[in-house]
Parts: sequence; C-alpha cells; structure tokens
Amino acid sequence: MCRLLTMPEVAEQLRRPVATLRHWRWTGSGPASFRLGRRVVYREEDVSAWIEDQRKASV
Repeated sequence: MCRLLTMPEVAEQLRRPVATLRHWRWTGSGPASFRLGRRVVYREEDVSAWIEDQRKASV
C-alpha cells in the first residue's frame, strides 16, 4: 500500500507554505493530489516523482 501525505506534510517536505500547494493544485503545476473524503492527499511516490521532474528540468 502506498503512503499518503497530507498538505502540511508535503509543504514541510518542500519547504513551501500550504497556500503555495493550494495554488499549485489550482493551476495543476504541483505534485499530483486527490481528495480522500474531505482531505487533499498526495501519494509519496507522486511527490518524489514531481521533485525529480523539477530537478531534471532545472539542469
């Protein structure tokens, strides 16, 4: 089973405010996320893949 992260957990990992994650979610530019009930969650694998994509794009 995959590990699910909350918005505050991802914000801490990326060192960005939760508001930035909300903006990225709105524009579709951040890590993939989805609603689980009322909560927005991120799969740990999706966050890692997004970070890797950002790294590759900056090289």
